[in-house]
Amino acid sequence: MELSTWLLYLAAAVGLSASPGPNGLLALTHGALHGQRKTLNTILGGALGFVVLIALSMFGIGALLQSSLVWLTVLKWVGGAYLVWLGIQVWRSPPLDLQPQAGGAAPSAFGMFRQGALSALTNPKGLLFFAAFLPQFIDPQRSLLVQFAVMAGTFAVVEIATEFVLASMAHRLRPWLQRVGRHFNRACGGAFVAIGAALPLRG
Repeated sequence: MELSTWLLYLAAAVGLSASPGPNGLLALTHGALHGQRKTLNTILGGALGFVVLIALSMFGIGALLQSSLVWLTVLKWVGGAYLVWLGIQVWRSPPLDLQPQAGGAAPSAFGMFRQGALSALTNPKGLLFFAAFLPQFIDPQRSLLVQFAVMAGTFAVVEIATEFVLASMAHRLRPWLQRVGRHFNRACGGAFVAIGAALPLRG
């Protein structure tokens, strides 16, 4: 990939990562609830999910979904249902507590990693975006595998940096969030539910 092409792709990746989306909201929520270090598990899971989407898009699965109304509809409903479920869990979460909770079940690193990965993988807009966007940067005369490594690696680094900033900001606001914790949980949970409910209804 030529440097000018990569710089254009980098700018596009930054713009996509900075725009509001389920994974950014999840990183912000987990950053406030669990701190930036534990939220790295969520962020890394999301980055892996996006790498998988990029691989699927570059190797033709995205085109298949675009041409198949049945598979697209299934993916939309599965993704929407997962986000609604995730929103309900966040809504029901107890208010933030700066004191350690005796006997409280802290989320496992794998559980947070899985939530981040599934949030990315079950978002059909991400797959469709990559399927439509990535071909503009692919050079058929060069190795597809090398181009995949460059594009996926670039996007993963950008996404991790962006979501870590969000998680860090949320962590610094934690004392304030503790005072309004239940309202914050309901606002974030409601946003997840709204996104999940809207995905299957979009054309």
